[in-house]
Amino acid sequence: MINLEEKLTNSFSMLQPSENNQPATSNQQPVTRMAKILIIDDDLKICKMLLKLFSQMGHDAVCRNTLTGGLKEATSNPYDIVLLDVQLPDGSGLDILPKIRKTRASPDVIILTGFGDADGAEIAVKYGAWDYIQKPVSLKALTLPLQRIIQYREELKKARQSTVALKLDSIVGSSARMRSCYDLVAQAASSSTNVLIIGETGTGKELFSRAIHKNSSRSDNGFVVVDCAALPETLVGSVLFGHIKGAFTGAESAQDGLVKQAHGGTLFLDEVGELPFSVQKIFLRVLQEQRFRPVGDKDEVKSNFRVIAATNRNLDEMVKSGQFRKDLLYRLKALAINLPPLREHPKDIIDIALFHAIKCCERNQIGSKGFSPEFLEALKSYNWPGNVRELVNSLETAFIAAEYAHNLLPVHLPEHIRIKAVRASFENQTESFADSKKNGTVPVALPSFREFIESAECKYFHNLISHTQRNIKASCNISGLSRSRLYGLMKKHNISRKF
Repeated sequence: MINLEEKLTNSFSMLQPSENNQPATSNQQPVTRMAKILIIDDDLKICKMLLKLFSQMGHDAVCRNTLTGGLKEATSNPYDIVLLDVQLPDGSGLDILPKIRKTRASPDVIILTGFGDADGAEIAVKYGAWDYIQKPVSLKALTLPLQRIIQYREELKKARQSTVALKLDSIVGSSARMRSCYDLVAQAASSSTNVLIIGETGTGKELFSRAIHKNSSRSDNGFVVVDCAALPETLVGSVLFGHIKGAFTGAESAQDGLVKQAHGGTLFLDEVGELPFSVQKIFLRVLQEQRFRPVGDKDEVKSNFRVIAATNRNLDEMVKSGQFRKDLLYRLKALAINLPPLREHPKDIIDIALFHAIKCCERNQIGSKGFSPEFLEALKSYNWPGNVRELVNSLETAFIAAEYAHNLLPVHLPEHIRIKAVRASFENQTESFADSKKNGTVPVALPSFREFIESAECKYFHNLISHTQRNIKASCNISGLSRSRLYGLMKKHNISRKF
């Protein structure tokens, strides 16, 4: 069998221009831009050949031979493409694939391995790999995806330039995960295809739906919300499609349904996974034909609407269990946007908090407040199971608790968030202690958990009394404690009520 080195050497001439300055093959597309390529492979011979090949093609390539070295390089420098081996001396390349994709440059990854299998290929695709190629590989199998990636990234770059003008309103975040979502919003806004937005509760599915609508050619017409979880099964036909006068008891006049109201605009199906199964078939036809029959009417009515659906449920699993129609899912999922939970883009937490803090001040007509470093650390240490919605609600709580304070402190946050912050701080100290012990630099003593809490409590009350200049009423309002309880804690920590 001809090895990879021989194949690359023998076929490299295919890339060279012919005498008339045209590519050697009619379907070969010339590379128009230099790409930065990172090769993570422990086969030194292959690395040498690939470096030579990419250099002759006009690309800038770097090689690393270990998992650790490759990830460090991908994190430190921006790359367009990463060629990643699976079996490396210090682990599997598949383990770092998601981390590489999440770096700021978000490079596209081609798995290049001599130990390929179907399961590995499936995992690679799920983790975001562009392609999965087995060694030995032909030059075409290697260079074609490279050219496709370069072309795709060029188009994506142009699309991102247009996203600067996107009307995102209250959507905040500049992480790679969020920027990928903005790219999809731009794609959705430039077409009339149906969109399915998937995400946990509180990730902003309706905000993204409205952003798509506002940036689309339908923005001058209605954005009609259908709460599928609240549709009464007995009246769902009337709610969606309307009815004529006398269609049923109580129908004293004709009424347009939500589908008709969305004519020329967008129909937003919120929590579409809750749409009754009996209605799904009816709605599928309406979606296909853009026609429906109001309850009690003999004639059909046209409605030119675009559907954006949202769900926090796994619709693929619901299809398998017979709870959701496969054909309807295919119709809704023409373009899918997966919104990441807040814990997967923690770098955006502070930006989101600052944005909504300003909104909160404006809404409640109060002066601006600052964030103490401890407050920000508390926000970052919490995993936010309720996502952005929980973060915003917690900020509202903090502003109420900090009525007279100029700065927000951890004590102003809900108790369960403060507990998480304290535990995270303690766990960090424990990990630091473990690392020190491992390195032979163990500190003289580590306080017990009770001692740590006592110390933190003492520090807090000293800061509180100093901040309010020993104003007991203000201290009670900020801390949420009664006057007698505050006095008791001040006595406990030897804090005088007088200057």
